[in-house]
Amino acid sequence: MTLTRRTWLLAPVLAALAACSSAPPSAPASTPAAAPTASAQASPGPLAAKNPPRLVVFMVIDGLPIRQVLGYRDQLQPDGFKRFLDRGAWFANAYYGHGYTVTAAGHSIMLSGAYPQRSGIIGNEWRDPVTGEPEYNTADPRYQYIGNKTEPLAGTSPRNYKVETVGDVLRTLRPGSKVIGISGKDRGAILPAGHKGTAYMFMSGTGQFASSTYYMDKHPAWVDAFNAAKPADRFFGKTWAPMLPEAAYARSAPDGQPWQANSGNGNRLPAVLGAGMDGPGPRFYGNILPSPFGDELTLDFARAAIEGEQLGTDDQTDILSVSLSSHDYINHAFGPESRLSHDHFLHLDASLQAWFKYLDAKVGPDNYIAVLTADHGFTDTPEWAKSQGRDAGRINPAQAVTFVNAGLAKQFGEGRWVVGLSGTGLIFDEAAIRAKGLQADDVYAAAKALVEQVDGVQAAFTRAQLAGTDTATPYLEQMRKSWYPGIAAPLQVVPKPGWMFSSRMTGTTHGSPYEADTHVPLLTWGPGWVGQGRIEQRVEMVDLAPTLSAILHIPAPRQAQGKLLPLPAQ
Repeated sequence: MTLTRRTWLLAPVLAALAACSSAPPSAPASTPAAAPTASAQASPGPLAAKNPPRLVVFMVIDGLPIRQVLGYRDQLQPDGFKRFLDRGAWFANAYYGHGYTVTAAGHSIMLSGAYPQRSGIIGNEWRDPVTGEPEYNTADPRYQYIGNKTEPLAGTSPRNYKVETVGDVLRTLRPGSKVIGISGKDRGAILPAGHKGTAYMFMSGTGQFASSTYYMDKHPAWVDAFNAAKPADRFFGKTWAPMLPEAAYARSAPDGQPWQANSGNGNRLPAVLGAGMDGPGPRFYGNILPSPFGDELTLDFARAAIEGEQLGTDDQTDILSVSLSSHDYINHAFGPESRLSHDHFLHLDASLQAWFKYLDAKVGPDNYIAVLTADHGFTDTPEWAKSQGRDAGRINPAQAVTFVNAGLAKQFGEGRWVVGLSGTGLIFDEAAIRAKGLQADDVYAAAKALVEQVDGVQAAFTRAQLAGTDTATPYLEQMRKSWYPGIAAPLQVVPKPGWMFSSRMTGTTHGSPYEADTHVPLLTWGPGWVGQGRIEQRVEMVDLAPTLSAILHIPAPRQAQGKLLPLPAQ
């Protein structure tokens, strides 16, 4: 959508009322009441005395654990990640507080300050706990991608997102402000853009970036011009080569390990994109994202958005959210311990340095604030972890369900009591439970006792526990923050540290309540707003939205659960 800038003339009281009245529906009664907004919890102090920046550049590196940022710090470029680490304010102990740490959940938290227990975005996909029908976090069949094929359950709108974001509040109070979300993934673009922004996502079938008809009927001219130039095609035949000599990667697992996926671009460097193909096409475009060139292409589109929408050119603050997806794909395939992940991080660092150079020249270093974080961390590949003497492994989902069903059959009679997994939980044949005259909670409790016997399972929590108030049982409160009644499965399962649900024998994942998946970078830069230094105090990612709101002189999102970050004094 092309927005018309206009001066904000609303009085503060009327503006605040507008923000409240236009917010998405409240969470259900069984969800905890909203915490006070940041302004009620702590005074914004010096933040309120500074004029807001012209542009907020919000960066997400999908699947980047803090241990990689600090583990490779000695190999960084002068002005990529080091801009934050050496000249910005960054939090050494920033954590997600929810238990099921996946992409959609993380992206839903960052700019809303609300955990899935309020937002309803419990995972990337799930199944309706009553009907068993598949659901996707940003699916909305009423809308289609513009100029591109829309598959069933494709992400096209924020319909399922039950809370507002910083950008939603900003656009309500200051309609001239623009909020743009860009990502290689639909969920990485749609959720940070909120309900009132505009999202653009990469189309792996065509190599284009596209929005959906939720946002507009047709693309603005700058998007059409970008796509017409076919910028993805320039990467055909390009080589992903290591940034540094071989000895520099001695701390990482070598290429070509049997637990590393060997599809797409292969599992060894150097790798040539499009090798064995006649020319650019869907298979090639799909292979761009799991390479450093996925970041380059996404940042090119972000540059086009700044130019095309004239972001950051006046006193109406704009928000540009850019979620870079490549690191997540690479970590899934090869593991965060791999040389391929290590090298991709160094390529990413170089891309960020070029991006900041562009922003300084185009927007001006005194006119924008940059924030960089991740939606989740990553668990090491189980086979690699075991080679290092750690307890780790894979839980086959089908085998676990079969075991639980066999035990339930002995107690309640024959039947397929557990239908399958939904997110990280078990869903049940609710009709069969009713037909037998059983109490659902009794079946859930019996299933809990059984699934906790499965090798690799740490704990399971029933609906009754999740709806309760117990905060002493380990991991229960984290899983409670991931649980939304009527959407999430009634029995949530937590694997042991180092273990994961997986029927594949290669690659790795995330999604646990443990350090590897919850400890993420939270890095800020903006000399006029955030100061400098390393902050050791533990903070949660829900604290970011209230803090950005204070910087922008607007109320925090209505369902935000965080407080102001302890930024260093200017």
